[in-house]
Amino acid sequence: MGSLLRGEEMCLAQLFLQSGSAYDCIVELGELGLVEFRDLNPNVNAFQRKHVNEIKKCEEMERILGYLLREVKKADISLPEGDVNPVAPLPKHVMAIMEQLQRLEVELGEVTRNKEKLQRNLLELTEYTHMLRISRSFVQKTSEREPLQVQYEEFPFLEKDTLMDYSSMQRLGAKLGFISGLIKRTKIEAFERMLWRVCKGYTILSYAEVEEYLEDPDTGEPTRSVVFLISYWGDQIGQKVKKICDCYHCHLYPYPSTNEERNDVVEGLRTRIQDLHTVLHRTEDYLKQVLMKASESVYTWVVQVKKMKAIYYILNLCSFDVTNKCLIAEVWCPVNDIPTLRRALEEGSRKSGATVPSFVNRIPTNDTPPTQIRTNKFTSGFQNIVDAYGVGNYREVNPAPFTIITFPFLFAVMFGDLGHGVIMALFALWMVLYENNRKLKNTRNEIWNTFFEGRYIILMMGLFSIYTGLIYNDCFSKSLNIFGSGWNVTAMFRAQVWKNADISGNRFLTLDPNVTGVFNGPYPLGIDPIWNLATNRLTFLNSYKMKMSVILGVIHMSFGVILSTYNHSHFRKKHNLYLVFLPELLFLLCLFGYLVFMIFYKWLVFTAKDSREAPSILIHFINMFLMQGDGVQPLYPGQIGLQVFLVVVAVLSVPVLLLGKPVYLYWLHNGGHRPGLYRGYERVRRNSEEELYLMRDHDMEEGSSHSDLSSSGDRQTDEFDFADEFLHQAIHTIEYCLGCVSNTASYLRLWALSLAHAQLSEVLWTMVMRVGLRMDTSLGILFLVPVFGLFAVLTVSILLVMEGLSAFLHALRLHWVEFQNKFYSGTGVKFCPFSFSLLPSSFEQYGLL
Repeated sequence: MGSLLRGEEMCLAQLFLQSGSAYDCIVELGELGLVEFRDLNPNVNAFQRKHVNEIKKCEEMERILGYLLREVKKADISLPEGDVNPVAPLPKHVMAIMEQLQRLEVELGEVTRNKEKLQRNLLELTEYTHMLRISRSFVQKTSEREPLQVQYEEFPFLEKDTLMDYSSMQRLGAKLGFISGLIKRTKIEAFERMLWRVCKGYTILSYAEVEEYLEDPDTGEPTRSVVFLISYWGDQIGQKVKKICDCYHCHLYPYPSTNEERNDVVEGLRTRIQDLHTVLHRTEDYLKQVLMKASESVYTWVVQVKKMKAIYYILNLCSFDVTNKCLIAEVWCPVNDIPTLRRALEEGSRKSGATVPSFVNRIPTNDTPPTQIRTNKFTSGFQNIVDAYGVGNYREVNPAPFTIITFPFLFAVMFGDLGHGVIMALFALWMVLYENNRKLKNTRNEIWNTFFEGRYIILMMGLFSIYTGLIYNDCFSKSLNIFGSGWNVTAMFRAQVWKNADISGNRFLTLDPNVTGVFNGPYPLGIDPIWNLATNRLTFLNSYKMKMSVILGVIHMSFGVILSTYNHSHFRKKHNLYLVFLPELLFLLCLFGYLVFMIFYKWLVFTAKDSREAPSILIHFINMFLMQGDGVQPLYPGQIGLQVFLVVVAVLSVPVLLLGKPVYLYWLHNGGHRPGLYRGYERVRRNSEEELYLMRDHDMEEGSSHSDLSSSGDRQTDEFDFADEFLHQAIHTIEYCLGCVSNTASYLRLWALSLAHAQLSEVLWTMVMRVGLRMDTSLGILFLVPVFGLFAVLTVSILLVMEGLSAFLHALRLHWVEFQNKFYSGTGVKFCPFSFSLLPSSFEQYGLL
């Protein structure tokens, strides 16, 4: 709990790594994830560092692995399941892995190219077969086909003897030629127009569409193709036709001159296609075997290469000593992990067989350490909510432990419904029970990943919603009469207040709690279920929830102001307790704390008998600022005097908050009492020089507000600017005083969203579910099934998802703006340890893993 409340105590340490054992020591540190390395070569270009060649080798292996993973994914081969975490290979084993990957890449590339070549040949033979089959119909009798072009007048015998082949035409001296092939169906119209315009009608184009889809060799997608046959006259026209075919990417095939030649070609194509199918099938089987063998080790190689690359990257951050025999690294490390760090270095030295062990040495520093907060799978979600606002300063109070309770509670105040809370809690409980399922964890759906990472937050929100639903006595807009209502209707008849004529003549009757026996006491848990039947239910709940929102808001903000004392005390800024914390708390409690007091006083003092005489709290609160009270019934004796005193205290706290801290620091800087080493502050510890530097780092900015608890170590202790400090404190004072008003009003969103959620739930029940329940015919049960389905879908989509998201965002704003800004600055730097488990992978980013 101490680490979660304030973060780990950090220190700066130097690692002295022997050249022979540095690699193994970094491996041990990467597995443990204890330290964050600092760059000791900031002015050295990335391409001029010592291990740049090793990093290039790792990148080359990553390229090969990416190629293998794409081929494995293309072949739809699943990678072996299970958490694989191989150790980083030694440098002497890198070349063996590199050679193995290159050999596998060459083999896979050759097989893949052969397969693609076979597929392209098979496609060409298939297209040739279709061309021969379809073009046969183009040379049938003219009477049996539709004339596509006007026949040439130079050859009138073509109309009479259509069976004359190309050799007959040559014997007659005609220079007639044929070009045949295939073209995509989308290009045929433009192709036909281009032929007509260029060739001036000296061509005859016949075409027909292929019935089946053919695979595009470039994209691999199925496409529709068209077989065409072009008859042309003259060599020059033939050259133009070939150029046009090339422009339109037509697949041209030789056209047989005789029917016997055509039959021979078709028979030869059939035999070659069968042979190609056999060879292609064997090639695919062999390719699959190669990929299956590669898939067994590819994930292991990916992890090993990722670790190797990270190790060499860390080694590039280190610097050599003057003898070039020892690597020096600077790391941030939690103080509690120093013994573990030493053991890791000893283990690395032992594995490498180094004669001189590596060791660690803590060094003093005036730099601000990073913030390290240890979390588990339950607290990590709430810590992420806080970190989204800003990472806390070093050793600053962390709001996450309190957010674990306050965040789901404020959410539940706006979302309070027993039924909706049960659904949400069951959904989150299912995710919690199956949190180790790889299919649920390793998905590329960002929306689902968001829900899954926040499963414990959703579980807590669901449980708290169940609690507030019981308090509101609201379950799908209906009340539960568990303990029996405290109101009794019979007593109204016994007291002769109601008569039978009143029941028949009035639609609405009023229960009088002043009549004996009508009100027997409050409901044991939550709101009495009889209010669900009352016509003034909304008015009652509005008053109740609005006052409840103000009470919760003032308590929440006061708690945030009180938490700031932990920061002032820890950093030994005791003057902030009197000059910042006390004026802030007095201003808040004298005004809005008094408002909460009036709410409770009115609830407790005024009963049902004198409720009509109860004064308005809002009027009294306004008169408190106007210093007026004449003509208004006081809430209690001596009210005016107490209110004047509270207003005076609140007003006087403003100049104290504005001027107290700058004036005190000015006096302190110009010869005031200066115990210890620096301006009026005691040291937290005196057992090490490093802690002195850390405390000085925080006290450099002691003149600033709680939002500047840490500073750069470059600042000198004798620097002080009164104008700058006064301006900073003036901004803080104005922001705080105005924020107390606006933040209190901001908590009314608890009332507004709670009311909206209840009304939406009631509207959904009235307009959907009640329609199905009111059908009293025999078909009512059948009609109820789709009605219930619609009710369930609308409940989940609107009330749980949309309303839940809205309540979540409003609870987030209340914590970030109204609560955390009272004590939390969030301007720190997060501790990012060197850990193999936290390293990102480009393969995961592109969905290859």
